[in-house]
Amino acid sequence: MNKSTNHLIDGYNKAFIDSNINALPQYSPQFITNTNGEKVLTCLERELRDCSDLFMSVAFITMSGLSTILGPLDELRKRGVKGRIITTDYLTFSEPKALDKLNQFDNLELRIFKSHGSNTGFHTKGYMFHNDHDLRIIIGSSNLTANAITKNHEWNTKIVSSLDGQYAKDVESEFNSIWDQSVCYNEYKDEYSKLYYDFKSARSEYNKLTYTLNLNYSQVLQPNAMQEDFINNIKAIIKKGGTKALLVSATGTGKTYASAFAIREIYSDSIIKKSKTLFISHREQINKQALKSYKRIFGNKIPMELISGNHNDIETARQSQFIFATMNMMAKEDIMQKFDPEEFSIIVLDECHRTGAQSYQKIIKYFKPKLLLGMSASPERTDSFDVFEQFDHNIACEVRLQQALEHNLLCPFHYFGIADIEIDGEIDDEASFDKLTSDARVNHIIDRAEYFGYSGERVKGLVFCSNKKEAMELSSKFNVTGKYKTTMLCGDNSQEQREFAIERLVNGKGDNRLDYIFTVDIFNEGVDIPEINQVIMLRPTESPIIFVQQLGRGLRKAADKEFVIVIDFIGNYKNNYMIPIALTGDRTGNKDNIRRGLVEGNNVIKGVSTIYFDEISRKKIYTAIDSANLNQKKQLVEAYRVVKMKLGKIPSLLDFDKLGEIDPLRFTEYRNFKSYHSFLSQVEEDYKIVFNEEQNNILEYVFKKLAPGKRIYELFYLKYMLQDYNVAPSWEEALLNQYNIQIEDAVKTSMIKVLQGSFFRNSVEIPSMVDVSDNRLHLSNRFKALLSNVDFKNVLLETIDFGLNRFEKQYIDRYSGTDLCLNKKYTYSDVCWLLNWDKEEVAQNIGGYKFDRFSNTYPIFINYNKADDISHTINYEDRFINQSSLIAISKSKRSAQSPDVTTAVNAVANNVFMPLFVRKNKDDNTSKEFYFLGSIKHNGYLREFVMPKTKNVTAVEIGYTLNTAVNNNLYEYITK
Repeated sequence: MNKSTNHLIDGYNKAFIDSNINALPQYSPQFITNTNGEKVLTCLERELRDCSDLFMSVAFITMSGLSTILGPLDELRKRGVKGRIITTDYLTFSEPKALDKLNQFDNLELRIFKSHGSNTGFHTKGYMFHNDHDLRIIIGSSNLTANAITKNHEWNTKIVSSLDGQYAKDVESEFNSIWDQSVCYNEYKDEYSKLYYDFKSARSEYNKLTYTLNLNYSQVLQPNAMQEDFINNIKAIIKKGGTKALLVSATGTGKTYASAFAIREIYSDSIIKKSKTLFISHREQINKQALKSYKRIFGNKIPMELISGNHNDIETARQSQFIFATMNMMAKEDIMQKFDPEEFSIIVLDECHRTGAQSYQKIIKYFKPKLLLGMSASPERTDSFDVFEQFDHNIACEVRLQQALEHNLLCPFHYFGIADIEIDGEIDDEASFDKLTSDARVNHIIDRAEYFGYSGERVKGLVFCSNKKEAMELSSKFNVTGKYKTTMLCGDNSQEQREFAIERLVNGKGDNRLDYIFTVDIFNEGVDIPEINQVIMLRPTESPIIFVQQLGRGLRKAADKEFVIVIDFIGNYKNNYMIPIALTGDRTGNKDNIRRGLVEGNNVIKGVSTIYFDEISRKKIYTAIDSANLNQKKQLVEAYRVVKMKLGKIPSLLDFDKLGEIDPLRFTEYRNFKSYHSFLSQVEEDYKIVFNEEQNNILEYVFKKLAPGKRIYELFYLKYMLQDYNVAPSWEEALLNQYNIQIEDAVKTSMIKVLQGSFFRNSVEIPSMVDVSDNRLHLSNRFKALLSNVDFKNVLLETIDFGLNRFEKQYIDRYSGTDLCLNKKYTYSDVCWLLNWDKEEVAQNIGGYKFDRFSNTYPIFINYNKADDISHTINYEDRFINQSSLIAISKSKRSAQSPDVTTAVNAVANNVFMPLFVRKNKDDNTSKEFYFLGSIKHNGYLREFVMPKTKNVTAVEIGYTLNTAVNNNLYEYITK
């Protein structure tokens, strides 16, 4: 019986007999649902990456589904991995475009099972992968459609079978039988395509009829979930006497429709007396689009007019109920004076982050509406003007990219981060014009754009370039190929030229069409082209906000557009680290978290959207993350200012979490900031609170050591006693009642040392906060005296409440009776504390492991991916064998009889607790934390050896079994 067979037996016993059995996840049957932490897509990607060949039998294949795996399929093609795929003409559901795409792979064979016109249905959904001597099988309900493998409630089972197993033989036999009954796609291609498009044409007749009817759209269109929330919130603001409100919502989520729906409700409910409405933006084109949207909500009978350089009949406009004006026109004195200051009951300011401009301020100060409504996707991006204050900090609704995707407010995107071509070195921030516009780069861009494709009948693409000269030259070279018709637009082009180009892109046919518009930045915001189905990024990322804005150009929904393809050509840019931050919405600024988000993007991104990075681009982003300084004072202060502007007051610590903004724990990562109080004292002119040295030290100590919330006892005790520190110390009973956590004597001893300031090394010196007398714990007299300062007590309570909230949100699911949480991250200092050691040990004393007799614990610390320049005496590797076992190396000059080795070997017999901690990159100074991966035990493997490049210096390889297998995603991140 080979190892693989043993793994299979363990896996099936765990899955079907006893869940407590330790088994490798890759050999255990797995239930995959899209909703249990891992998407079907993630499973497919993993198997595609590792397989030696594949065969699939899938009833329905669409371009949306195929697009999600185009990255891995490209890797398969480069590796020469062969595959066979069967689909069907059943219900004429599979899209010819997707089948044509599959058929282009020279390493894949595609066949069609013909069921059209027969009584035989075809519902198979099976994905099979050969991997060494095993067959990996995913069978269930998921077709190869985007919804089925990313979002829907799907029930699939992934199993592993030996090639000699009956199940594997039956699956392969059935597949081969259907394969033999199926026809080659090339033989059936034309016939199936006709069937599909005939059926599609017939199916669309009703829709065509609906769209041509002159319906009253105010009765047809209904608000989406975001718009409903916005309507209710803005009505509440008005009823409370508010006259200003702000809508913050991701590009493409329907802000204009939201404003129209809200105004309809406000007028309908007589919350504001029905009167005129003024809609202002900085471009006529935006106003034209807004006017069309409002007509769909209010109907064609309501008079609406434009005011711009091209539409300046003011008297006609004044007769209308809705006026859509450009800022420049309305700000002109002779135009503005033609309107009474109270003529408009509601004024809407689109892209309101611009309202700090003098022209906008002139308009705002002149008119006196009952409601001033601002709308923006990114109001916080301004450096000097406080947009939130302009609207009295009344945020009626805030929807960011992740929320919008989760609630299906946007068109799904499939993002592909791929390496830019190398021409005499990499494309970087200093790349010359010749490199950026070379024929080789143009061919590379076209090749990748054609490979990843688009949704719909033809490409309607937007290309973001670094500068006008590059955009113009690339457009010209695309045109020279004869394949594409393109143009370049920039700020120099007139409104008429822009509108003409957009019309050709959207509706043009034949020689009058445009396939691509090349641009620099004029399409970052405000321009609504829902039909865009491909976005190409050829410029370095300037900021996460601009990245999301450019991404957002393709996220508006449109008829016959199921998804948008985003192709990001990643060069050796210093700001590449911003890409995963923008896509995942990370706010921690922790480099390890950003790296992990890069690897686990598809499990992080919400809804049907997907993220893929090829190997080269991933390495370039890793390099950018390594070199980035994410905690500069300027960045921290700007992030703080954003939250303050939103609230209109100095934020509390909990406000940062409530708003989903920067993690306030990051403030102390800048050397001069010791606590949140310290931060405010140095950067906030409105903050006047001053404490003495002891109070400052206590705040620093509590903020740095306790506020992360990794243990509850110290926080809970302080909160309980600060509420009334004269009460009897029944806090232990309260802890048990509130959290069902009972404190043990060892923990209480540790807690006392922490609160007395005697546990942590090299921490700030504090007066003891507690004393022990008559075997009872109480606040010290000195601490009580410090607490007589009400401001100090309140600031301390705020810090404690923040820590308790962190504990409840992140650390309450503790591992096997310990104060550790599986897969959470801890420093050396944290581990000493949470394992109740007598004192904190410095990292150098711990090294890779240390046995603590006081607590009978023996933590193992492993640095994966050690640096190349480590000294010869430690030039060896700890390594995972699989997700449930690893080999860890002893310290140098050890033998099998050394005390630290025998302690590890005999840990189970001596009831020694051995927790495992692993971090990916030892030399990243900002990632000092290790992932806790559960407890381990010696598995019998022991090998003494002479270390490489040394003279008879020995060490010992010790084999361990993990009591809890590392989950797939974290294991891949750490090891690959």
